[in-house]
Amino acid sequence: MNYPELDPVAFSVGPVELFGYSLGPLSVHWYGLMYLAAFLCAGFLASRRARQPHSPLKPAQVEDLIMYGAFGVILGGRFGYVLFYNFDRFLEDPVWLIRLWEGGMSFHGGLLGVLVALWIYGRRINRGFFEITDFVAPIVPLGLGFGRLGNFIGQELWGRASDVPWAMVFPRDPLGLARHPSQLYQAALEGLLLFIILFWFSAKPRPRMAVSGLFLLGYGCFRFLVEFVREPDNHINFDLFGWVTRGQVLSMPMILLGLFFIWLAYRNAKKETVA
Repeated sequence: MNYPELDPVAFSVGPVELFGYSLGPLSVHWYGLMYLAAFLCAGFLASRRARQPHSPLKPAQVEDLIMYGAFGVILGGRFGYVLFYNFDRFLEDPVWLIRLWEGGMSFHGGLLGVLVALWIYGRRINRGFFEITDFVAPIVPLGLGFGRLGNFIGQELWGRASDVPWAMVFPRDPLGLARHPSQLYQAALEGLLLFIILFWFSAKPRPRMAVSGLFLLGYGCFRFLVEFVREPDNHINFDLFGWVTRGQVLSMPMILLGLFFIWLAYRNAKKETVA
């Protein structure tokens, strides 16, 4: 299949003359619009969840929650990409850390950034950490799905060479190979399917930590599987045994933590019931 003719730039504005200076043109990329769509979707879903009887947050607190989460995603995603995937480049050029327009974000770093932001916000409103994460976990997957669609439109993070009927030739691929559209696999699994699972699971009150654990387990498993058809980073290739990628290495702790949190949540709930 040929890659559909999608321009990574959604639209451009300018140049504009202002006080004798020419400003622009300013190009707005689809990837940035996907981030905007993710935050708007998160705000809408969080507002609905905040109206449920067992919600730890009030609707009026959602706006601040999204703001904290946005800062956590952006800062954590950038720092994570630099630390996990391109630390050598940072050592050579430290200013590259703040040149966000050159690209480079990491989900695992973004997750850590969001967790720190949620911990800070929870302390501010006097709510427990896992109360907040259980509330947020079902909201996250659709945002991940939008992000992967942005990757697809931007022709980045494509899959490995393949001869499956739906393999695509990405115009920006210097090798011109037919590849797995792994960005779409991730959008479907980490985005839509994980969203459905978590919203179904969280529709009823669950033991504290259980929803957070299921998110970690679900994302970790889906990401680990997709990495088998996703092209590894050229400057890293494989980390272990000639087939384990950096994404799989970072996903394994998520799977283990997810299983541990689910086990701990139901063990604690059982103890409370017996008591």
